Amino acid sequence: MLGLIWRGYDQMQSDKPVVDGRDLERSITQLLEPRIARAMSGDEPFYVQHGAFERETMLPAPAQPPQYDIAFILKSDEQVMWPMEAKVLETAGAVSEYIKDIHGQFLTCRYAPFSDEGAMLGFLLSGVADDAFRNIAKKVPCELENHPVFSSRPQKLSNHIRSVPLGKSYPTKFRCHHLMLEFPNLKRVSG
Repeated sequence: MLGLIWRGYDQMQSDKPVVDGRDLERSITQLLEPRIARAMSGDEPFYVQHGAFERETMLPAPAQPPQYDIAFILKSDEQVMWPMEAKVLETAGAVSEYIKDIHGQFLTCRYAPFSDEGAMLGFLLSGVADDAFRNIAKKVPCELENHPVFSSRPQKLSNHIRSVPLGKSYPTKFRCHHLMLEFPNLKRVSG
């Protein structure tokens, strides 16, 4: 799955699409998802979807279910999703919203209740990925490790213990993949 994300990102860097600056995060994820899908062979046991809803952790009506920016969904059990939450980082130091999603969504089991892994995609607009990683590690706090397969990419791993709601048997251990997708020369339009 991680290789598919990187292939989609590489294709996006090659295509250099214009994104809507009024809704940057959603615009980038909407453009990234079809490029990930095109990188797939079709034989994977999952498919990819932009804006997938997590109904397992939905609060009572009239609440809306949590919505993933992008998710890989298991074909044999579509309740099982491997979510990717994206955050625009204007600079390498602007990680507060990124950190909020780790704590408030992934580590509470609101996101990825049936999965012991998920990903945070940082859309880094300026600065250096290593600086963003240092800020994330300091503010989570956590230890970020290099991914053994993607050591040449701006990607790290962190391991966590989640707060599982009473009466639920969701995985307690959680691995978060951190991918910094750098967009220093992003072409934007605004309306």
